[in-house]
Amino acid sequence: MITLIDHIGIAVRSIDTARELFEDILGLKITDTEVVEEQKVKVAFIPVGDSELELLEATSPDGPIARFIDQQGEGIQHIAFRVEDIDAALRTLKSKKVRLIDETPRRGAGGARIAFLHPKAANGTLIELCERGGAPDDNRG
Repeated sequence: MITLIDHIGIAVRSIDTARELFEDILGLKITDTEVVEEQKVKVAFIPVGDSELELLEATSPDGPIARFIDQQGEGIQHIAFRVEDIDAALRTLKSKKVRLIDETPRRGAGGARIAFLHPKAANGTLIELCERGGAPDDNRG
């Protein structure tokens, strides 16, 4: 079902401020940014090997990233696993009675189809399943 770690989502107050750490200090490169209106978030993509870091900046004070930062501060917000067939993965998880946030996929950054498992079903970790349209090494298909 899972083929690799697709990305790690890191909630930040400001992508511009976080850029100093990731680009200037760590030597990584933000390759693209995108606003996902439905999720009230601006995303910056940082490729790292076969995976990515996604810096997540709230675009609205009532969005999920703003709430996360208010409650827990900046930091890792979720881990996303790549799956080849998200519909089949969700059917399997439902059949195993795994608590889901999304029972059907929705659109995520980079055109991916995504769905989240509830943190209570995953040892307190928000897990995202991510299906991309491109080749396995095309992180944002």
